[in-house]
Amino acid sequence: MTTILLARHGQASFGQENYDQLSELGSIQAKMLGQHYAATQRRIDVIFTGNLVRQQDSARHFWDSYYSSLYTGNRGDVPSLPAIDFDHPNSYILPQFDEFNHKDVFIKSATASGNLADITAEIAKAESPATRLAELFDQSMQRWHAGDNDQDYLESWPQFNDRAQQALEQVRTKVSSMSLDQDSTVLVFTSGGIIAAITAQLLRQGSETAYQLNKSLVNTGVTSVTLKDKSTRLLSLNEHSHLFSEGKRFVTWR
Repeated sequence: MTTILLARHGQASFGQENYDQLSELGSIQAKMLGQHYAATQRRIDVIFTGNLVRQQDSARHFWDSYYSSLYTGNRGDVPSLPAIDFDHPNSYILPQFDEFNHKDVFIKSATASGNLADITAEIAKAESPATRLAELFDQSMQRWHAGDNDQDYLESWPQFNDRAQQALEQVRTKVSSMSLDQDSTVLVFTSGGIIAAITAQLLRQGSETAYQLNKSLVNTGVTSVTLKDKSTRLLSLNEHSHLFSEGKRFVTWR
């Protein structure tokens, strides 16, 4: 039985010009996951990521922390092949695990309800711009998930959902082609939307459930899926106990 661990990336740069980069806290969260898996002797056989910077950097910080914590001073147990080879991106990047285009989702919603410049000014004038931006983005997400305006988007929710399921199947295909132990563990750094879509499908639920799940997923929280023959099952959702080792302040959702 193969276990696939779907890890959401560390905290990104919400509200900044470039969202696709880890915040300082996001880097720490990924390192904490690595330290936790090393401390608990959780074996990681293979690591994949999406194509996004925040996903790849989460994997880098995780691996640096995991490897140094588990193998430093214990060289006899170092695996002959690393779980991830950063010198060869094609070996670990699976673009199907990229998040949906959040800018497109937000802009299409904003332009449908008013002038984008006016909305930008409204956010800037708000008592808490970050809070107001989050509220408007939540409205945008509801519109995208509702399915009444699919033609507006570069990638509609149904298209994105199909891609998420294809991403999981691609991992299954990759794993079957590798010489791994039967009880192997594969770690994938991806994003909340992908994890929510895969989880909702496994629960035989639709878009609304995926939307609610996505809002609850914690940065570097891990959702576990098991593969056995042609059966895929949900084992756990959004596990994030590693973040409490230094206090609740490390638990974030963006």
